[in-house]
Amino acid sequence: MALVNDTPPSAPEQKQRLWQRRLGGVALIGLAVVGQQSLQAWHDRHAVFINATDSLPNWALLVEAGRFPSRGDYVVFDPGHDPLVVSHFGSKPRPFAKIAYGIPGDTISRDSIRVLVNGHEVSRLKPLTRQGEVLVPGPIGVVPRGCIFAGTPHKDGFDSRYAAIGFVCRDHLIGVGKPIL
Repeated sequence: MALVNDTPPSAPEQKQRLWQRRLGGVALIGLAVVGQQSLQAWHDRHAVFINATDSLPNWALLVEAGRFPSRGDYVVFDPGHDPLVVSHFGSKPRPFAKIAYGIPGDTISRDSIRVLVNGHEVSRLKPLTRQGEVLVPGPIGVVPRGCIFAGTPHKDGFDSRYAAIGFVCRDHLIGVGKPIL
């Protein structure tokens, strides 16, 4: 009893096998192209952000660009070019990472040094930087559409509680972060 078929395939069988191989090759190429495009699209919308300060409990975030934050999300944004920002972070400051404490429609208020979002304390104000520069309190009132109030629980956080940062609006938002480390 022979275990191997010694008979060569017929011409139609050979043709069918050749087309199957070609079709399989085309399918593999198609999958590779779609996979590469998907990876490129993901790459274009994501980045890893390293937080070099101790203002947040996490030091590495996976950032997704183009999504407006919800309350409690980590946010990454361009801090702008206020003179206080420039004096501490240079003329081309790196992005900041904070937490979206206030979203459009929320009310920001102050009670002495306490900063409140919808009546709940989120941070406290300091009168001066560690270098003795005056810190002007940030905005109060309703968070405008397209903006957030960004902050940190850290006592020395430099964020929306101060006028140098203020409300962070869509044109300064880079993305929403997920802690990874």
